[in-house]
Amino acid sequence: MLFEWLKLLSGKRIILASGSPRRKEILESIKLGIEVQASDFEENLNPDDFKHFSEFVTETAYGKANDVVQKTISDTIPVHLVIAADTMVVIDQQIMGKPKSNHSATTMLKTLSGRTHKVYTGVVLIWPETNEITRFCESTNVTFAKLSDTIISGYVSTGEPLDKAGGYGIQGLGGSLIESIEGDFYTVMGLPLHKFSYHVNDHYKNVK
Repeated sequence: MLFEWLKLLSGKRIILASGSPRRKEILESIKLGIEVQASDFEENLNPDDFKHFSEFVTETAYGKANDVVQKTISDTIPVHLVIAADTMVVIDQQIMGKPKSNHSATTMLKTLSGRTHKVYTGVVLIWPETNEITRFCESTNVTFAKLSDTIISGYVSTGEPLDKAGGYGIQGLGGSLIESIEGDFYTVMGLPLHKFSYHVNDHYKNVK
């Protein structure tokens, strides 16, 4: 979907407002040249202040994107696009963040075992030159296989769960725990690729 714009995009300064190696990997997989500048936005929004999880996660992404826009606004080389995203896992209407210990990772995985949960990724794209802002959120249903205590402890011992929302990484060893998904795989990985491409394509098509 971005094929016709790749040459144009190669001359643009594009910043990923995230230190996530997974989001960087997704963008580089489509030959998009990016800078990485992790946002210092304090992720302290209260989910209870929003009507839906999708609004919460998208507003968090906006905070990250806007932080980087403000930091780079006076740069000698202008920024053409800032990309930010935020991902969260929800089950039983409860948000499962990143586990802080092996114990909390084990508890999360036991909760997910044999059940279906939802992953939301909110994305915000800001084009500073035109002050255009695009917001969107995608969700994907993920069903875990029934996990034995041995499988859970073995996975936790790898250390992979500790920096992952919900305590697992679909693109790594955690993918072996998943029985099925309904929706975009990349939403779970951290950046819904199709919708991202759609909105970037739409922007450049309209300003061509």
